[in-house]
Amino acid sequence: MGNNTPVTEFILTGLTEDSQLQLILFGTFFAVYAITLVGNLSMIILIRISPSLHTPMYFFLTSLSFLDICYSSCVTPKFLSNLLKEKKIISYGGCFIQLYFYALLATTECYLLAVMAYDRYVAICNPLLYFITMSQRKCIQLIAVAYFAGIINASIHTIAATRLSFCGPSIIKSFYCEAPPLFALSCSDISLNYLLIFVFVGFNLITTSLTVLTSYAYILVTIFKLRSTATRRKAFSTCTSHLIVITIFYGCLSFMYARPSSRSNYNLDQMASVFYVVVTPMLNPLIYSMRNQEVRGAFRSILERKFHLQ
Repeated sequence: MGNNTPVTEFILTGLTEDSQLQLILFGTFFAVYAITLVGNLSMIILIRISPSLHTPMYFFLTSLSFLDICYSSCVTPKFLSNLLKEKKIISYGGCFIQLYFYALLATTECYLLAVMAYDRYVAICNPLLYFITMSQRKCIQLIAVAYFAGIINASIHTIAATRLSFCGPSIIKSFYCEAPPLFALSCSDISLNYLLIFVFVGFNLITTSLTVLTSYAYILVTIFKLRSTATRRKAFSTCTSHLIVITIFYGCLSFMYARPSSRSNYNLDQMASVFYVVVTPMLNPLIYSMRNQEVRGAFRSILERKFHLQ
């Protein structure tokens, strides 16, 4: 049966109804979005033009930066435009498109972070076989698997959501089309939708988190076996940036979806959503540029060449 619904658009509650505060939020999040785009694009360009960064680790980091640009652009432009409007409307089709790409990109990032943890495991635990194991073909295949998982997860949830009937009201208690607030508006049975979230989101989180935990368990054991303090410190330095990114990403994800009463406090949920969707993509290039010696070294080398030529 098709979806026969009189609802042709949804209204997003946003973060606040105070017009002055909305202008402040617009300026703040516009700056965050600009930094996100500039930071991630700069990381991609830096890696592409620096021969010293042409390794599997930075190939995955390039993919993460591209993913963060898409992930932030999926929600932030519409969010910013709505901050300047009295009535924050999103079309029926636009809502489901945003839901699809949000689910696709968030799932892909989960798997990509797991792939990057596996890459660090191979680099530290099997350094002699690193470039053989993490060949260019293998890296592309791992990226493809991450996107395939995202496409499957997003397609399942979006198709299931489009089968729901929406009879009104049409006010989504969020600043973007997130699944649970959208389901709450349905006048049809949503038990299947929540079952799919429980099964597929749970599977994705368990699979990726176990990959990360297992990889870093082996990494820690290997590092503590190293006799040289300098080698041990270098091994730690290659992992700390990735660990910080993983902690922020999974920390926000767990706060949003793993709490027993994750929907009971609207303000906390909105703060977590803003940090997870808007702020986190900005932090990733900053973390890697500040914590990674090779990235900083490549940046200094480019600046030195530029000034030397002048």
